[in-house]
Amino acid sequence: MIALQWLLPDRLTFGPPWLFPGVEVVIIAVIVAANPGRMRKGSPALRMLSLVLIGVASLGNAWSAGLLVRDIVSGHESGTAAQLLAGGADVYLINVLTFAVWFWELDRGGPVQRALGTDPFPDFLFPPMTSPNMVHKDWEPLFLDYFYLAFTNATAFSPTDTLPLSRWAKFAMALESAIALVTGALVIAKAVNALQ
Repeated sequence: MIALQWLLPDRLTFGPPWLFPGVEVVIIAVIVAANPGRMRKGSPALRMLSLVLIGVASLGNAWSAGLLVRDIVSGHESGTAAQLLAGGADVYLINVLTFAVWFWELDRGGPVQRALGTDPFPDFLFPPMTSPNMVHKDWEPLFLDYFYLAFTNATAFSPTDTLPLSRWAKFAMALESAIALVTGALVIAKAVNALQ
């Protein structure tokens, strides 16, 4: 996600292109320094710092998506069709990754709490949860499962095989779909228009 943010065109960034990626790298360095191994127990301070990290990434992506929409709707110079598609794809992928991390970090209290089994009520119903005899008995969703959830939600604009159960999960999936729909539709429409 940080690399994709760094690759955004200058017109789609807040301040210098390195600002959000730089802040995120510093936060990650603090998290890794505070806990260099795999977390075995919850740390409220590290959890808060992780949420701040995702919040910073979300803010950066919201800013970029907003500028992209503004440029397209207001007729600002957005470059060639290829540049517009590349910038739009960048924003789209950052959106998917951002929501994948939100889903991963918030489902049942986050990865540490899921591993400890402290919350028996999931926020997302993954297919293996409905057919436990089809998977290993200790199956639990990993980041790739949340990435797949975010990608299919942004691509189909709706849940595919994983259902949101909690209200926050439904809201987050609706927000992700709305961002993907608006940016995707506008970028494609503008790029097609630029090709003519």
